[in-house]
Amino acid sequence: MNSIEANIRNTNTKGEVNSLRINGNVPAVVYGGSEKNQKIYLSKKNIKNLIEKENFLSNIISINLDGKSENVLPKEIVWDPITDEPIHIDFLRIVKGAKVILEIPVKFINIEKSPGLKRGGVLNIVRRKVELKCPAENIPTELVVDLDNLDIGSSIKISSIKLPENVTPTIQGRDFVVATVAAPTIIKEPEKPAEETTEEGAEPGTEGA
Repeated sequence: MNSIEANIRNTNTKGEVNSLRINGNVPAVVYGGSEKNQKIYLSKKNIKNLIEKENFLSNIISINLDGKSENVLPKEIVWDPITDEPIHIDFLRIVKGAKVILEIPVKFINIEKSPGLKRGGVLNIVRRKVELKCPAENIPTELVVDLDNLDIGSSIKISSIKLPENVTPTIQGRDFVVATVAAPTIIKEPEKPAEETTEEGAEPGTEGA
């Protein structure tokens, strides 16, 4: 589990919040559970290092605040539309026994072993993420889909993906498709028109002597 240092944020005005950002920090808030919302700020450099890691929004991290550690789940990042830098983050407290709903990325493995793809088939990804309801203490970082032995015409449905205990898709009542191995699309090139023949020794468009 990744961890990061945080500081209590006592800002009440927009100017104070902007001052934090100018000094290389990212304002944030921790919410959820029976405790009140806690305003904090983090080093932009440190939080960007975590954001750049894979699946940041589906990984629990530990926030160290005033000598105490608290496990949280990143829920939302607000980005500056011009600089594309993080300017605010919401964190959800992880409370034992509670359930959370979040989107988990899908990872495809053994692509090179798929008979269908070897024969020119195309992997058609219907869902790159699947929304799941998970116990707060048992959140998968990714859903693994094994393409080994899948031929053209095969489909991968949610029922064929092994989910951790007590983890369920939020879509109930239907076995939805995550991906398919489709037949290749063959585009037939138009035939090249035959060139007009001319009399031997004559240039096209001229009369012979």
